[in-house]
Amino acid sequence: MFGQYRGLRRELYVLFWGKAATNMGAMIWPMLTLILSNKLGMDAGEIAKITISMGIVQFPVNLIGGKLADHCNKKKLIVVCDLVTVICYLTAAFLPVSMTQILLFFTAGVFQTMENPSYDALVADLSTTENREKAYSLIYLGLNLGLILAPSIGGILFQNHLGLAYAIDGLTTLSSTILILLFIKDITPVQEAENVYEKARDRQSTWQILSGQKVILFFLICWAVYEFSYAQFNFLIPLNMESLYGGKGAVYFGFMTSLNGLVVIIGTPLLTKWAAGLGDVDKLLIGQILVSVSLAMYRFIQGIIPMYYVSMVLFTIGEIMTTLGSYPYLTRRIPASHRGRISSVSNIFLGASMYSSQWLIGGVLKTGTVMTAWQCVTGAGILGIVFYVLLAGADRKSYPLLYRK
Repeated sequence: MFGQYRGLRRELYVLFWGKAATNMGAMIWPMLTLILSNKLGMDAGEIAKITISMGIVQFPVNLIGGKLADHCNKKKLIVVCDLVTVICYLTAAFLPVSMTQILLFFTAGVFQTMENPSYDALVADLSTTENREKAYSLIYLGLNLGLILAPSIGGILFQNHLGLAYAIDGLTTLSSTILILLFIKDITPVQEAENVYEKARDRQSTWQILSGQKVILFFLICWAVYEFSYAQFNFLIPLNMESLYGGKGAVYFGFMTSLNGLVVIIGTPLLTKWAAGLGDVDKLLIGQILVSVSLAMYRFIQGIIPMYYVSMVLFTIGEIMTTLGSYPYLTRRIPASHRGRISSVSNIFLGASMYSSQWLIGGVLKTGTVMTAWQCVTGAGILGIVFYVLLAGADRKSYPLLYRK
């Protein structure tokens, strides 16, 4: 099952362990809402303003990170951003719970956002067209391996040792930085003459690339519609559980989250091997169908606890398939010279969709019922399926060389 990851460039294995190490300490993000409410006494409106403000700032930071990724040394950029993040976390660890501590955490998040396009572009640079799914699959696996224990440990430290959670976050990020600094020596992109779509176009702007390849813009819209549905994993599902079971709802949602992580760890290598013969759009369509079906089930399974876990398994398989299809799809069809910038644009599409999704569904919950909200999510899922079917035909016409056996 894991033998399929042999033969990749050594630097990709370092990035895998770097992602795993960083996310082993990702204890603060899952607890941010609790910190603001329980520790700082904020109400839901104040918390929403802070989180939305954080999201708005991420948009220009993503663009800056993408621009830097395409014009600077990606390894050095990741190391510098990580070091700023480490300083912020370790400083916050010695402060009392306060807005100053939150501001340091937010600053760390800004620099982590800035490095993301470099990470995404570097994975594409270090892989070939043939093994790109395996490369992104490996990084995705490392990310989720790190996240298995972090939320649980963070929950244990939350009440009395929050400073220690900040310190662990900083130290794990530092260990990742040291790995990248010492063991990534060669970041020279793979040269592939056979894929003309990845040929560098240094003189063209990002907008010129996107306006000249409208299929890519349509793909980003499709991906954003998927994200609209996917965002309900951390929004509508826990609210639904709380409305049904009160305090026990958090327990059920915690079990569902753990099941999600378990299926990711087991399913990612299995599905990577199984889906090796499928096209990128086929994987995306399967992912959209599974996520849409899993969320539409909530219209019929209210109060049937075992079915929540069946739904979560389908949801997670859909998530994995989308991961295997999305970045490989994008990087095979855009110039290598613009990977960082277009990665940042895609992050903006996804972020805007996530925040608008939560805002719209939150508005539906205020004026309607949970069932009305699930009907809206179901409608978005059906729209996403239709969009991916349309993308399949348009993509074959625009990129015929990728469909030759």
